[in-house]
Amino acid sequence: MPVSVTMPRLGESVTEVLEYIPGRFKVNRHVRPACSCRKCETMMQASMPELPIPRGMAGPSFLAHIAIAKFCDHLPLYRQAEIYARAGLDIDRGLLADWLGHIAWLLSPLVEAVAEHVMAGRVIHADDTPVPVLAPGAGKTKTGRQWVYLRDERPHAGAAPPAVLYRYTPDRKGEHCRAELARFVGWLHADGYAGFGRLYDIAGARGETALLQGPPRVAEVACWSHARRGFFDDYASHNSGIAKEALDRIGALFDIERLIVGKPPEIRRSVRQRMARPKIDELAAWLDAQLKLIPGKSDLAGAIRYARSRWGALTRYLDDGRLEISNNAAENQIRPLALGRKNWLFAGSDSGGVRAAAFCTLIRTAKLNNVEPEAWLTDVIARIGAHPINRLAELLPWNWSPPATQSVAA
Repeated sequence: MPVSVTMPRLGESVTEVLEYIPGRFKVNRHVRPACSCRKCETMMQASMPELPIPRGMAGPSFLAHIAIAKFCDHLPLYRQAEIYARAGLDIDRGLLADWLGHIAWLLSPLVEAVAEHVMAGRVIHADDTPVPVLAPGAGKTKTGRQWVYLRDERPHAGAAPPAVLYRYTPDRKGEHCRAELARFVGWLHADGYAGFGRLYDIAGARGETALLQGPPRVAEVACWSHARRGFFDDYASHNSGIAKEALDRIGALFDIERLIVGKPPEIRRSVRQRMARPKIDELAAWLDAQLKLIPGKSDLAGAIRYARSRWGALTRYLDDGRLEISNNAAENQIRPLALGRKNWLFAGSDSGGVRAAAFCTLIRTAKLNNVEPEAWLTDVIARIGAHPINRLAELLPWNWSPPATQSVAA
């Protein structure tokens, strides 16, 4: 007979293998028995749970997934329709668009709450980008604009939650940005777009008249990244020594900023006054000297004049620790729009541009606050229809916490 031998266990090896479980659809059936009373001859039936789309077939999680797939993962609706068809669900992309339109309307009070929070800040960043939009009846596209307004106090240790507001307009007329910023009072980081220029005036006046009337309602903070761009282009094209030195001098200013990210305003101002101001004063004198040595109509001369004509706005950040050296924060919020534009090519209409701006506002604000956007959007879509309007702030990303029954990926 074989002899049973017991071998002592010395340890174990564990190998983890990652597998993928494809997403699947689930149908929830709401069964509501109808009952009658023979004595009083009346019928009773439980009321139907409130749905995001009345009498619709899509629940909150599916609607949130469609929005996230398009505006966060940049999947056009026709590609989503193909993916759903492979799972056995045949849904026309036109129906998907209708659902998104209804949800954008449902969530519009939350978008306006974000807008109010952004415009209540004293320092914001603004930028815009072109968006191709299908022109009705022409079979061609026109150019609309998506504007970005960002409030983010984290670089100077501010307590307010970060938030970003997107707005669509059918053109780039300055009246649009001025109307959006009508309530704003403070410092505006922006490029040299002329549409912002009238915001920096007081009653349309400049110079001595403006000084007599007091400080501007909106103060311009120019962007050193924009000022740098002309020198970079000239160096890339002509390998200019002057352009190279200008880039090095500007780069030294950005190096100082890396030392004070996240520090309180008074520390940032002190460091800038001690380290950056002497370098900027030297840069001004050096640029003026170089301008006399090069052809006045050259691109390099244009880059120098661009910087020197905006010197007051470019150096404003030195005197206030809440301000930034550049408008890169707004440009970072533009990038998702540019990436999405490469995938969905164009917006179907002006209303589609407005809808995209609404969803981008909510999704990007959630991400800025380190909130998983699909989990948040699912819960908000399920609740907002019956949520008291005077408690709307509870649904904002920085105030939200997931329900105990909801699973949120870390």
